[in-house]
Amino acid sequence: MGGLFSGLQHAGSVMAQSLPPKPKFSVDQIPDLTGRVVIVTGGNVGIGYETIKALLPRNAKVYMASRNKEKAEAAIASLKEATGKEAIFLELDLSSLASVKKAAQEFLSKEHELHILFNNAGVMWPPVSMTTKDGYDLQFGTNVLGHFYFTELLMPALIAGVASSPDHHARVITTSSSGAYLNTLHWDTFKDTPQRRKMAREALYYQSKFGNVVVANQVAKRYADKGIISISVNPGNIRTELQRYVPAFARTVMNYMLYSTPYGALTQLFAGTMPEAINYNGEFLIPWARLGKCRPEAYDPEIGKRLWEWLDEQVKTFEASQASA
Repeated sequence: MGGLFSGLQHAGSVMAQSLPPKPKFSVDQIPDLTGRVVIVTGGNVGIGYETIKALLPRNAKVYMASRNKEKAEAAIASLKEATGKEAIFLELDLSSLASVKKAAQEFLSKEHELHILFNNAGVMWPPVSMTTKDGYDLQFGTNVLGHFYFTELLMPALIAGVASSPDHHARVITTSSSGAYLNTLHWDTFKDTPQRRKMAREALYYQSKFGNVVVANQVAKRYADKGIISISVNPGNIRTELQRYVPAFARTVMNYMLYSTPYGALTQLFAGTMPEAINYNGEFLIPWARLGKCRPEAYDPEIGKRLWEWLDEQVKTFEASQASA
């Protein structure tokens, strides 16, 4: 009975956040970001594109971290036409730990400080047969492990950025989803296992989005004393390329119920740029730029510690294999 009640509660949270009140925050409120260095993963389309579009006019130096150079360059040209400012391409494929490491090294060769990291990229509902280059579930490996590794590699630059930030903080903003309410962690499904192949692709996506919230909360706890603010966000139900794996008919129906991409950027822009957001370290923001709460397990210290240690172990194993190659 308790499980049924809990399930209804979580479904209720999803429904409530599907129809949020009119936003009180707009991009016009974003302060001047001169001197601030920003990375937006997956910035060439959708919410990431709209995020960069709002940051460039505020004079931020923005790196668009994307896997497809041709698409990224087209997006950069489009943004320059719209804003008069130019983003910088950073090649990053989050489904490859080697690419993640290379991207971080490339960035660190150019910049000593990073002030805002938007862990925005993601993949949703691909065929279960698809995995990362390292053999992980594509959604968990991309959405959670890839971003975890990227953030850890960039942490020295984020910590260095604290001193030159007006509010003496650097920020890590992680794009989750209302799907985080709909699943927890199934430890034997992160890699390509028989247990994983029995799970629906939707359930694997919800698991990854829940994992985003858990990791963001852990980053907040582990680096708060270094001046790092870590916030996860539900961007809302948004019409983007994220739905590329949704069947055509279902996608057409969904589009009638989804908001346009500028709405999707609001909550993470608030978290990443507004002075008052430093009070929300470790929190989960919901549409549009409101304080929310994810399901209770997301804040369980034992779950957080176990996931962090698992992710850290995967990274160490990868780095050891690189060293011996």
